[in-house]
Amino acid sequence: MYLKKLHHQSSQRWRWVIGSAFGLLVLFSILSLCIGEQFIWPSFDITPLQRMVLVDLRMPRLITVIAVGAMLAVAGAMLQVILRNPLAEPGVLGVSGGASVAVVLTMLLFATPVHPYLLMAVSIAGALAFTFVLVWLAIWRKLSMGRMLLVGVAMGFLAGAIVTWAFYFSDDMNLRQLLYWMMGSASGKTWPQLSVLLVLVPLLLWSCRQGRPLDIMMLGELTAAQLGLDVRRLRLVYIGAIAVLVGGSVALTGVISFIGLVVPHILRLAFGGENRYLLLASALCGALLLTIADLISRIAITAGELPVGAVTATLGAPIFVWLLLKGERYDSV
Repeated sequence: MYLKKLHHQSSQRWRWVIGSAFGLLVLFSILSLCIGEQFIWPSFDITPLQRMVLVDLRMPRLITVIAVGAMLAVAGAMLQVILRNPLAEPGVLGVSGGASVAVVLTMLLFATPVHPYLLMAVSIAGALAFTFVLVWLAIWRKLSMGRMLLVGVAMGFLAGAIVTWAFYFSDDMNLRQLLYWMMGSASGKTWPQLSVLLVLVPLLLWSCRQGRPLDIMMLGELTAAQLGLDVRRLRLVYIGAIAVLVGGSVALTGVISFIGLVVPHILRLAFGGENRYLLLASALCGALLLTIADLISRIAITAGELPVGAVTATLGAPIFVWLLLKGERYDSV
């Protein structure tokens, strides 16, 4: 009876979190559509120019930040379980770095501007390539999760070095403009560019429904196997899904760090580690955080806009440091 009561209370807390995050996301989405160089209240009584700004500029941008924030947060939540490390994030395996390297090398190889669809394809391919190289090394050398984590960090540093050398030696202004993109930006998105979400959103929804297998994986590989779960196969499938989600995010907005780390970690600390609720809550809170960060990036300065990746780090880092200094213990997920 006591356990049943605790389970009910936990479910109630998670439902409150999910409902609150959804309500706040709706509120800030409306604000994001309204606020800009010109305040526009969405209604039927607007000018054609205002309608064009809402439909062709602000709406694709809003959908982009919602989708990317949700994908990064869910990828981070899954990765923290797979690596059994609550401080892991998608970039830790070199996934974001692989996507960035693929995009930069593509820009170097093509003298003419690269089609957005090609950039999205090579970004996802780069993320998958780096990820499966890491998985192959882990299987070949029989690496533990800890060593696999360290190899991923090293591959991320290698990717960063390749991108830095490419920027340093390139005279191509298009490539130099990618420096802003590498810091994270959702500006300039169009409806055709969002067609990649037709693939990414179903994968995101599938990932949000993987709570039960992830909960079983947290019990340990032996226990999970006894319960009929093929942990090794599932781990590879989940790492592949993470690579696609992060690669697609990088293709859409560039490298945005910290969301995949701080959102699921704070939710886990505050409300528990039940992944069947945590994944959906992470998706909503990640989308909410990036929507707020994007809104701040647009209105913080009048002469232009800030990189949204810098805003997310500025918002999240102090909160995360405060949590670490509370004296919490992080032995395992």
